[in-house]
Amino acid sequence: MGKETAEMATFMTDFLRQCGGCAVVDGGFATELERHGADLNDPLWSAKCLISSPHLVRRVHLDYLDAGANIILTASYQATIQGFEAKGFSRVEGEELLRKSVEIALGAREIYLEQCTKDSWDFTGSGGGSRRPTLVAASVGSYGAYLADGSEYSGKYGDSVTLEMLKDFHRRRVQILANSGADLIAFETIPNKLEAQAYSELLDEEGIEIPAWFSFNSKDGINVVSGDSISDCASIADASNQVVAVGINCTPPRYIHGLISSIQKVTNKPIVIYPNSGETYDGVTKQWLKSDGTIEEDFVSYVRKWKEAGASLFGGCCRTTPKTIRGIAKALFYKTF
Repeated sequence: MGKETAEMATFMTDFLRQCGGCAVVDGGFATELERHGADLNDPLWSAKCLISSPHLVRRVHLDYLDAGANIILTASYQATIQGFEAKGFSRVEGEELLRKSVEIALGAREIYLEQCTKDSWDFTGSGGGSRRPTLVAASVGSYGAYLADGSEYSGKYGDSVTLEMLKDFHRRRVQILANSGADLIAFETIPNKLEAQAYSELLDEEGIEIPAWFSFNSKDGINVVSGDSISDCASIADASNQVVAVGINCTPPRYIHGLISSIQKVTNKPIVIYPNSGETYDGVTKQWLKSDGTIEEDFVSYVRKWKEAGASLFGGCCRTTPKTIRGIAKALFYKTF
């Protein structure tokens, strides 16, 4: 094992050790942008703000850092070169917007650390505050997210979408983000085994050298949304040297505990968990709907159970807020809520 490979293998475990054994991921990005007044009714969704309102993107990053996040994800989930081109931007301009997503997050981290070199979170259990370790993760949404038709919540891409097509679609985007200054890449809301394999093969390509995590989404607590086994999907992530954490995002909280158990059976890598609020997204109406008549607004009470089950990175996805993240941070790093 070469030096770089060895460092990659311990990247996340070393970071978690600095954080005191577990870490906090940020929460819903589009939710907060809308709260700050952004209109995201657009195929670019949150990535639209990279063009129209970069100051709001920075504000949301700072909100989550203030709430206790150790890891902030860039506003690039829906940012693809193809998507920008469809809006009339050149390829060069699209690539610059991808880089801009990371630059804004890095700038927010710098602002936060300059303003607050000491904070009140206790990462050691000693009762004292310390400078909070922070990472910037470059977000990569699935092919379905680019389609903006809700198919990242079904994984049903059709027979015309092949492994090579997915690799070609994501390649330049991943290359740019890998060399953008981000600390890692977060491949999010992965809906099927095929796309996980595409990401894994891209990471093995020469020139793409950056830690990554793979997070899948599920609607039944057993499989990913396409119906592929979560164990099969997590095994693909486990086989990649550059994947430093595996987990679940944008999934109702009630399914998380069982999914952690399934992932643990196929990997020893750290497990990252950031569920949605418990609602269900309707890709046709572009609305979040209550599931079974209820919304699991407060899943902070789940966090300690997820930690006991074996997860070590915790945050929120769609419809969660800085209040959620602050609650998670308190649950993890204070003796009482």
